[in-house]
Amino acid sequence: MKIVIIEDELKAAKSLATLITKLRPAATIAAQLQSIESAVEYFTHQAQPDLIFMDIQLSDGLSFDIFKTVNIQCPVVFCTAYGEYAMEAIKANGIDYLLKPFSQDDLEAAFEKVENFKNFFQQNPQPDLDGLLKKVGLDEGKKSFLVFKNHKYTTVPTDQIAFIYIRYETATIMTFQGEEYPLDQSLDQVQALLATKQWYRLNRQYLINFTAVKEVEHYFARKLLVKLVVPSPEKLLIGKEKSSNFLQWLENR
Repeated sequence: MKIVIIEDELKAAKSLATLITKLRPAATIAAQLQSIESAVEYFTHQAQPDLIFMDIQLSDGLSFDIFKTVNIQCPVVFCTAYGEYAMEAIKANGIDYLLKPFSQDDLEAAFEKVENFKNFFQQNPQPDLDGLLKKVGLDEGKKSFLVFKNHKYTTVPTDQIAFIYIRYETATIMTFQGEEYPLDQSLDQVQALLATKQWYRLNRQYLINFTAVKEVEHYFARKLLVKLVVPSPEKLLIGKEKSSNFLQWLENR
């Protein structure tokens, strides 16, 4: 298996390459690229690999721009610290979506998914597209969370959660009724469990439910101010670099 890594952080690229070699000793790392420009140059002149591991936020933009210039035909495993690009990743040959920091088990699961898909297509020349979409993760997300508060366990349905945010370094649920429940998972872990069409990662502190969005206003320096039906402890601002992506998420119903 010939693999290309596209990652602008050298330490992360080296760590990924080491892990790939450990899990698949027969694999060859054909190239380690750091930018959109270098990736376009490479795929313009070189044969395509069997698999690409690709970060989304590169030094010169979002890696989706690579697909606008060259025709990538091999499967791609996207690696990123943010969950809001999952839909775009699926459209861009994305066969898996790993949230950083990911574990060896996560990477092994990605390899297994690639191998299963290869076998699937060999055995099914005309596959069921609905089934394929479910395989790559376009499901409805987690339905509820088990929480512990006041010495009692209870479940909170996901559709009753307005937002999840970091409070005193702990991921905390805020329901539409104004009730708060701490979680024993990180915000990154919680994000990976939720449907990307319904939930958006505003920043490192907040995950918001589409249903909770009341209105969006223009703010200073081309930022957006997001107001929810349940008041948040802080102003929810989106920088100009993410504003288009956020508005597309709002529109993509």
